[in-house]
Amino acid sequence: MYEKPFKLEIMSPRRVVYSGEATSVSLPGAMGGFQVLHSHAPLLSSLHVGTMKLRTVEGTEVFFATSGGFVEVRDNVVTVVVESAERADEIDVERAKRSADRAHERLKNRAADIDVPRAEVSLARAMNRLRVAGRT
Repeated sequence: MYEKPFKLEIMSPRRVVYSGEATSVSLPGAMGGFQVLHSHAPLLSSLHVGTMKLRTVEGTEVFFATSGGFVEVRDNVVTVVVESAERADEIDVERAKRSADRAHERLKNRAADIDVPRAEVSLARAMNRLRVAGRT
């Protein structure tokens, strides 16, 4: 099946994560996941912690763990700006496990000085990284 490509750019404050053509990208939208294909209607959406999946023009699926951001779709150009995005094969699984363990411990003990929302977000990010790393 022929799929028309569009321009996709995924950027974080540290680097350009991906820049090239894709035939689809699935994103963790704030109101639920969604997919963008060629000729998608214009869109601006916030993104949550989750999995981002793109399909290259060669048909390869590439998975990323993302910690939220924004996406703009306009005239077959998709621009994703995220706080962070790691390819599944780049994730340091041991580091993600340690991060999840620390967050679990903070939430379990709930010391008076703990920032609960921050610990919950840290746990969500670590668990997402582990989930995405399992796709490699």
